[in-house]
Amino acid sequence: MERWRDRLALVTGASGGVGAAVARALVQQGLKVVGCARTVGNIEELAAECKSAGYPGTLIPYRCDLSNEEDILSMFSAVRSQHSGVDICINNAGLARPDTLLSGSTSGWKDMFNVNVLGLSICTREAYQSMRERKVDDGHIININSMSGHQVPPQSVAHFYSATKYAVTALTEGLRQELREAQTHIRATAWPLTGAQLLSRLSLLAQCISPGVVETQFAFKLHDKDPEKAAATYEHMKCLKPEDVAKAVIYVLSTPPHVQIGDIQMRPTEQVT
Repeated sequence: MERWRDRLALVTGASGGVGAAVARALVQQGLKVVGCARTVGNIEELAAECKSAGYPGTLIPYRCDLSNEEDILSMFSAVRSQHSGVDICINNAGLARPDTLLSGSTSGWKDMFNVNVLGLSICTREAYQSMRERKVDDGHIININSMSGHQVPPQSVAHFYSATKYAVTALTEGLRQELREAQTHIRATAWPLTGAQLLSRLSLLAQCISPGVVETQFAFKLHDKDPEKAAATYEHMKCLKPEDVAKAVIYVLSTPPHVQIGDIQMRPTEQVT
């Protein structure tokens, strides 16, 4: 990780859960981290904690609505003017609404699509342009995907969400191909976690990190009218922790530039009876 010290990483959805854990881990490694979310109170608290702990990096909170392109472009403009630009982009922000395919609301579908697909794509495009403008040829783009982007869960409230995550899987593969065509060493990672496959040297790296069930506030937001159902989501198995995903991100970033890592899928392995 030494080559990343003092360089800048953007982490979307950094106000809690996986995003906050990833932001903290990067600051511990000495990076400048712009952590963005619609509300930044929690990120400001995390930044203060990191500073008090004496971590070598810095966490910079930034308010950004990932469903709004103007907000995203404004954020990248600010990063460009204040910190030169982005070297690592971690597309973590995502949301789910309990809108089924047969009776869901169009507004709920749009909310999910705007953040999970369009927001991710806009951040990817702007991060790549930032790297190319500064002739950064070793940058990295990491998509925090989901196991729902590889197999459709048997819960109707998650079907449209799953479709957006399948889109992330396709977008990551498309990004690999376009980076190859551009003959750049910028790497892209998307994640579904069960293991890492080391591949032969290529001119780029495109990966996807897709965790299974991670114990966060995700289920409570999805089932906001039924907290008991939300709590039950995490009770039947030994869930992944946000820190597990953060460690996976550090692992990917710490590999040498000549090593390509395939998609990583993470799942809980122990069932709780």
